[in-house]
Amino acid sequence: MAGHFDRLIAAGRDRGEVVVQPRMGFGKLEVMRDGLFQVASLGLPVVGTLTLDSYTRVGDYTTPLERLAAGEELNGYPLVSHPADATRALLAGLHGPQFPVQVRHGTALPLRVFQKLVEVGLDATEGGPVSYCLPYSRLPLAQAVAAWAESCRYLAGETEHGHIESFGGCLLGQLCPPSLLVAIAVLEGCFFKQHGLRHMSLSYAQGVLAEQDRGALRALRTLAGEHLSDVNWHVVLYTYMGLFPKTPDGAAALIRDSARLARDTGCERMIVKTVSEAWQIPTIAENLAALRLSAEASRGTPAPSTPLVDAFHDEVLAEARLIVDTVLGLAPDVGTALTMAFERGVLDIPFGLHPDNVGAATCVIDSRGALAWGSPGKIPLPGGFAGARVEEFASDRLHAMLNHVANHYDNGAGPTGT
Repeated sequence: MAGHFDRLIAAGRDRGEVVVQPRMGFGKLEVMRDGLFQVASLGLPVVGTLTLDSYTRVGDYTTPLERLAAGEELNGYPLVSHPADATRALLAGLHGPQFPVQVRHGTALPLRVFQKLVEVGLDATEGGPVSYCLPYSRLPLAQAVAAWAESCRYLAGETEHGHIESFGGCLLGQLCPPSLLVAIAVLEGCFFKQHGLRHMSLSYAQGVLAEQDRGALRALRTLAGEHLSDVNWHVVLYTYMGLFPKTPDGAAALIRDSARLARDTGCERMIVKTVSEAWQIPTIAENLAALRLSAEASRGTPAPSTPLVDAFHDEVLAEARLIVDTVLGLAPDVGTALTMAFERGVLDIPFGLHPDNVGAATCVIDSRGALAWGSPGKIPLPGGFAGARVEEFASDRLHAMLNHVANHYDNGAGPTGT
């Protein structure tokens, strides 16, 4: 048996539809309710979102209400700060079987957020012990792992259908080899399962080359099937998380391509970006337009695989499987294994600045136009490493890689790959 969130996803899967979802969050109760109401009224297979504000993410629950009282805006919804009755009233008549709502938060210490979302009647959220610590926090990884273990046990114990979406497939948003994204997503899924959760989703962020992404998403499903066959899971694709095109046409083309990628790879859900991502926090109207654009582009017959997609699948799967097996072999407890893996450099996020990240691994855009290891550091790779072996990056080269996708679409060059 599944809850509202998982039943809606399963129904979309059965119809061959991609469920679309915004990242929308506003501080004022009336604005947040209006946003949810308009999303729910689209007539699309859609999930609602309460994206939390940056103060809540760092455990400051006082400042949000002070800023709102002063007439200022927030960049998200302060779930912990608002009274539970106020949030329940906000959700009344909206949250339900046809419109589940997920809480997206960004905090490495999530227990207060989990407690509040349960108090207001929700059971779906996101994050993970690695994916919400190393990119966003300076908190020691071991402390984040312990906090997430406690929080997962709480959610599993207090809800019948508690659901967490691993953010592991979106580490730093860009310039990360897909095999590491796949491995972290699956490892966080194993962590959730060990702490009692039976409903989860695994993320993957659109990269720089469509064929590589298609192969990687197949590899994610293969590996998840091997490790998570006894729980309810699905895959969620994120529209490109790096620097976004600055032109409306370029941004719209990238959004359409991400929706087609979701369709072609059987992703059950998609986190949508808007054409204004490069310059402002999107409005309700811009979120609605992006949801319509994505839903329309995701319709149609999935494109067949190609030899290049198959080759990328085999490459990513071999790398990700070895990484996952190596990490899980470090300790019976998944959280302990994750902590040990980062201490030893077995897990190492390219360009990650967290103190617990060794920082020896690097990523390049190779001659195929794909994300590849520049140097893997101590990350285990099958058959020895045959990558670019880049020892250092000049600032102009890194700048070019960071802007690669945005420039491609702003120049009207068409999709990155086929």
